[in-house]
Amino acid sequence: MPRTVYVLALGIFAMVTSEFVVAGLMPQMAQGLGATIPQIGYLITAFALAMAIGGPFLTMTLTKLRPKPALLTLFAIFLAGNALAATATSYGAMLTARIITGIAAQAFFGVAVSVCSTVTREDIRGRAIGVAMNGLMLGTLLGLPMATFIGGNLGWRAAFWAISLLTVIAAAATFFGVPRLERPGSFGGTFREEAQVFKKPQLWLVLSTSTLIIGATFSAFTYLNPILTQISGFRESTVPVLLIAYGAATVIGNSIVGRLADRRTVSVQAVGLTLNTLFLTAFAILADVSTAAVVLMMGIGLVGVTMNPAMATRVQRTGNPGPLVNTVHSSFITLGVIIGSSLGGAFVENFGLRSPLWLGAAIALLGLASLLPELGRRSRTVPAPATGNTLTEQPLPATPAADPLYLTQDAQRATA
Repeated sequence: MPRTVYVLALGIFAMVTSEFVVAGLMPQMAQGLGATIPQIGYLITAFALAMAIGGPFLTMTLTKLRPKPALLTLFAIFLAGNALAATATSYGAMLTARIITGIAAQAFFGVAVSVCSTVTREDIRGRAIGVAMNGLMLGTLLGLPMATFIGGNLGWRAAFWAISLLTVIAAAATFFGVPRLERPGSFGGTFREEAQVFKKPQLWLVLSTSTLIIGATFSAFTYLNPILTQISGFRESTVPVLLIAYGAATVIGNSIVGRLADRRTVSVQAVGLTLNTLFLTAFAILADVSTAAVVLMMGIGLVGVTMNPAMATRVQRTGNPGPLVNTVHSSFITLGVIIGSSLGGAFVENFGLRSPLWLGAAIALLGLASLLPELGRRSRTVPAPATGNTLTEQPLPATPAADPLYLTQDAQRATA
């Protein structure tokens, strides 16, 4: 695996740590900014909305840059946003900082996934994306507790300064560790040519599957704390340990999916959605049984957000591996977070704490239904083997729009 992929994972780790930091520092930030807890909660929503809406537009402005300068530009914007957050003296300034960092983070995800596809062979792209996405999983597992610990002991501003330092380290690693590559436009020529792929109805169906996968998971994940304490009977002090276990499950699941995503792209998503439906349903029924609740929570961690490598691989094969397609895909993923968490909240208010688990199961079933056209098409077009050997799902044939970028000599050496 090229070292570039690991460098990109570090950048994603920094972005995700910043995304979740507010969740661990709500009381301190509310006191420091003269705001209420709900207002601080809106900072998380603002970050997500900025990612979903602003990220693709920022990506469009960077299409004339080569990938490495684009990544460094995004680090600079992200650093400025975190510095503003660390020095904010009003709620308005903090809200502005969260919007800036959200937009930069989303664009970074899109360009980073595109670079992963550039520096690796087509047959291991899913695995490479899985390695890079471990930055996301580790941001949940380690980044959030780290930022919360620093903020709790040194003040919430110190947490944002720590993330700023992490951003500088990731930018330096990118400067020295990412080779010089051709412009992202090489995927399809100009920006307009790259955007032509969005005329394909199949691409929108594939994007919607990603939204449903993430929406199903976050309808449950968002409310794990009150479910575990008020229904499962765990003490509040135990919840961080349980969430670390959940994060560990996502790291394991992401690694497994990354290895399977290239050869079994659609099958992995079908199995993941089926299992997630079963885990969410069982959790809704057995939430008051503490042991079962922990096992089922970790099951959701194994098959939820861990579908990212398969989702990204399927989107690239249906569209192209360019940064615009990847950024729009990231926006659809963020839309799933917004839908799952907001609908889950409405369900909690009206039907109680078990209801977001039932909602997640229903959304996962919708996601599975969105795969049926492609699963049916494969069953009609792929003949059964005459020898009785196990049928393997072959990668979709490469198309001109999905060809990797032409690498410079430095990039070719990096992939050797």
